[in-house]
Amino acid sequence: MIALPIGTRSRNIAISRQDELANFSGEANEVISETRLMKSSTAENVERESGHQKVDHLYYFGIKEAVYDSIAGPLMTMAMMGMFVGVLAYGANRVANGTMTMGTMFSFLMYLVQLMGPFTTLGQFIPSLAKASGSTNRIQNLLDVVEEDRTTGKTIDAHGQVLSVDDVDFAYNPDEPILHDVSFQAEPNTVVAFAGPSGGGKSTIFSLLERFYEPASGSIKIGDINIANVNLTQWRQQIGLVGQDAAVLAGTIRYNLTYGLDGDFTDEQLWHVLDMAYAKDFVEKMSDGLNTQVGERGVKLSGGQRQRIAIARAFLRDPQILMLDEATASLDAESEMMVQKALNKLMSNRTTLIIAHRLSTIVNADQIYFIENGTVSGHGTHDYLVEHHALYREYVENQFGGEKKDELPSGAELA
Repeated sequence: MIALPIGTRSRNIAISRQDELANFSGEANEVISETRLMKSSTAENVERESGHQKVDHLYYFGIKEAVYDSIAGPLMTMAMMGMFVGVLAYGANRVANGTMTMGTMFSFLMYLVQLMGPFTTLGQFIPSLAKASGSTNRIQNLLDVVEEDRTTGKTIDAHGQVLSVDDVDFAYNPDEPILHDVSFQAEPNTVVAFAGPSGGGKSTIFSLLERFYEPASGSIKIGDINIANVNLTQWRQQIGLVGQDAAVLAGTIRYNLTYGLDGDFTDEQLWHVLDMAYAKDFVEKMSDGLNTQVGERGVKLSGGQRQRIAIARAFLRDPQILMLDEATASLDAESEMMVQKALNKLMSNRTTLIIAHRLSTIVNADQIYFIENGTVSGHGTHDYLVEHHALYREYVENQFGGEKKDELPSGAELA
């Protein structure tokens, strides 16, 4: 009656405290990682005040937790003392009436004294157990998540197969649809591009192709086989993704090139893919070559260098399907030229899907799909869309100029 209510309250406080601690840790990590932004924005006072508020919240929950921890033991001791006094009074009355001997009464009192210690300990243990349960609540929720099945399913070779997406719907939240009735085909060894306003769902399509998520309806097939029935590990091994922010991990260049790949690679193989990605020259100039430490998130490399390392990794992976998500969007002109030359090599003889806002990178694609508001509003070649799709034509006008229809550049002119 005493321990259970205290335990329930302790658990709720522990959950709230862990939530506050997670928020504080997340914000602290974000601020530390973006120190330059904070300083350049003169936001030190803002972050200091925010940090103080979160520390105050943690202090508040810590005090509440300490109060409940401190009252559990005394309350149980008081309850046991009350029982002792009650038994003593009742026993004394029975002894006075002659219905109980003094020895019997003292036996009951001794049993009760022996029970006081365990019951007091139990009263403290139940709130502690409840608090521990609250503290591990998030971990338990994480452990309860069903792990994706990476071992079963069909083994296929995506080379020479048509990649088709048919009537796919998807939403991160049920009431906020992201994709609706999206369909497209990518023939083997062709280039398929996606253009359109930001937030239209282009990157979500790539996430579905990688099977980070499953579509709510519709199907994604390679050949005649739904990719949901394909061995997940083997499927992802056939896909190479180069994004706008090239993922480079703390470690050496060698480690980043071979990350996630099975088998041993010779230095000759690594230098070869670096050469193909136009990264060999700057890696050779580094003091330790392939064993050069690049720092956390590759901070010792420039944006263009990180991008070329990611492209070299894709060369080494030798994927059947290549996906480029704004791979040159954040680069300067010189870096973009080098990265684009490397990408042109990488795209050769493989099915390539490209997301781009910079239309000059996709004008020669075999098919361009214009995505707006989560649907395909038009598709065709660059010249066809300029002729028949008003919004795509507007994009071309904004990027290349030309107010008259016959002044707009064709795909051949932009090549």
